[in-house]
Amino acid sequence: MISELSVMQFTLPDRTMFAMEIFHFVREADCYPNTSIAYRILCTMPVTVASAKRSFSKLKLLKNYLRSLISQERLNGLATLCIEKQLLDEIDIDSIIDNFACRNARRKI
Repeated sequence: MISELSVMQFTLPDRTMFAMEIFHFVREADCYPNTSIAYRILCTMPVTVASAKRSFSKLKLLKNYLRSLISQERLNGLATLCIEKQLLDEIDIDSIIDNFACRNARRKI
């Protein structure tokens, strides 16, 4: 592995490359088998697990705030909304409200 990396260092282009670019270079060269395996492992391993920690933190905050006043189904829904806040910010709420108002208006008639 060390000898492959030292030889590969001299064969790489003289520019800054991302890990995926180096991985494609190694696969095309087809003469660095250990380095190819190492880059495949590097590209498939998660970098961080902050999202899991964030979801438990949000759930803890929700549970403390709401206590046991709501059902488990509603708590799951609120936790999902808090965890996926980026997706929630992209939703057009006005169109959903208009759609809901139109459906309720038809029921009253």
